[in-house]
Amino acid sequence: MSVSWPAPSTCAAAGALLAAAWLLCFRLFPAVARPRRRAMKTGAQLPPGSFGWPVVGETLDFVSCAYSPRPEAFVDKRRLRYGSAVFRSHLFGSATVVTADAEVNRFVLQSDARSFVPWYPRSLTELMGKSSILVINGSLQRRVHGLVGAFFKSPQLKAQVTADMQRRLAPALAAWREQGPGARLRIQDHAKTIVFQILVRALIGLEAGPEMQQLKQQFQEFIVGLMSLPIKLPGTRLYRSLQAKKRMARVVQRIIQEKRRRRALDGGGAPRDAIDVLMGDGSEELTDELISDNMIDFMIPAEDSVPVLITLAVKFLSECPLALQQLEEENMQLKMRKTDLGETLQWTDYMSLSFTQHVITETLRIGNIISGIMRKAVRDVEVKGHLIPKGWRVFMYFRSVHLDDMLYEDPCKFNPWRWKVCQSTGEGHEH
Repeated sequence: MSVSWPAPSTCAAAGALLAAAWLLCFRLFPAVARPRRRAMKTGAQLPPGSFGWPVVGETLDFVSCAYSPRPEAFVDKRRLRYGSAVFRSHLFGSATVVTADAEVNRFVLQSDARSFVPWYPRSLTELMGKSSILVINGSLQRRVHGLVGAFFKSPQLKAQVTADMQRRLAPALAAWREQGPGARLRIQDHAKTIVFQILVRALIGLEAGPEMQQLKQQFQEFIVGLMSLPIKLPGTRLYRSLQAKKRMARVVQRIIQEKRRRRALDGGGAPRDAIDVLMGDGSEELTDELISDNMIDFMIPAEDSVPVLITLAVKFLSECPLALQQLEEENMQLKMRKTDLGETLQWTDYMSLSFTQHVITETLRIGNIISGIMRKAVRDVEVKGHLIPKGWRVFMYFRSVHLDDMLYEDPCKFNPWRWKVCQSTGEGHEH
C-alpha cells in the first residue's frame, strides 16, 4: 500500500506570488525610516544584520525561501554571514529581530505583556476579526481562554474525543484494507476529514452530514487567505476568504441561536461543546459574534497542524522500519491488555506508550509544523547582550533551532530514540 504525499507548490505559483508582492509592497507598506543604532546603558547593542531593500526590506527573500525545499535557508544563510543566531532584518513592513537561539526564544515566550505582546500579519488579523482571541486582550481574553481551555482539558471532552476517534477510524481502516495491496491513500486528506469532524463536534456540537460537509468546504476557502496579501478588493484571495468566513459565521450563529432558545425552555444542562461553555458564562461581553468568530478560529488546527503531523508521522515511520515495528508492538500490547480486561481505550492510556510519545516528539521536531511566531516589543528589552528596541517585532524561528547540529546529533535524521536518551539523562531542548 503506497501513500500519496501532498504535491508542493509549483514554481509558477511561487513566482507569481513574489511578483505580486514586489509590485504591491510599495503600495501596502509605508516608507520605513531606518532605525539608528542604539545602545542601552548596560551596553546591549542591536543584533548584527541588514534591513535589505528600501521599503520591502528582506521580505521577498524570506517568502522565496519559504516556498523552497529548504525554508530554513533564509535564517541559516544569515547565521553564517553574521556569526550569530540572533540578527536584525526587515520583514512584512517592520524592523524585526530574528532569533534562532533557543535561550532567546524561551526568554521572549516566557515574558509577560509588559515586555512583548502577540503580533500577526495584517491579513491574519483581518480574517480573525476584532472579536478573535488572538486580537482581544485583558480580562476578556483571559476569560475566553480560561473557559475554553478548561473545557478542552475536561475528562468529559477527553472521553468524547477518544470515543469519536475510535468510532471514525474503525470504518476508515476497514475501507482502506478492502482496497487491497498497492492502493494509494491520501493520508493528509483522510486525516483532515476525521480531525475536522471530531473538532467541530467538540466546538459547536455539529454531527457529520451535509451541513458539516458544507462547513468544511467554506472553511477550506477561508483558511487559504490567512497568509495572503492584505488587499480586500473583490476577487483577491483575502476578499474570498472573508466572504467564506461570513458564510461560516451564519451557520455557527444559527446554531448559537438555536441553543439559546433551548436554554430558555429547559434551562440547559451540562455543557456538551465549547459554545455551551461560553454561553453558560452569562457575560454580556460574550456576544454571539464573539463566540462564532472564535469557534471558527479554533477550527484552524483541524486543517493544518494536526493532519500534517499525522501525515509526517506516517511518512517518517514508513522510512524507518525499526521504529514502525517498535511502535506497532507497543500499541498492540496495549490493545491486547485492554481486550483482556474488557475495556475500551481511554485518553490516559497514551501515558503508557512511551515510545509512541517519542515518535510524536521527533515528528514535531523534524516536521516543524509551526516554523515560528512573532511578538512585538512594548519597551526596550535586553537579552543575552542584544537590544530589542520598543516597537520592533521579534520573529522566533523554531525550525533552525530544531535542526541545529549543535543541539541534536544528525538533526535531519528521524530518530525517536534520541528522546529516550534525553529522558534518562534529564536533558532536553525547547521543541
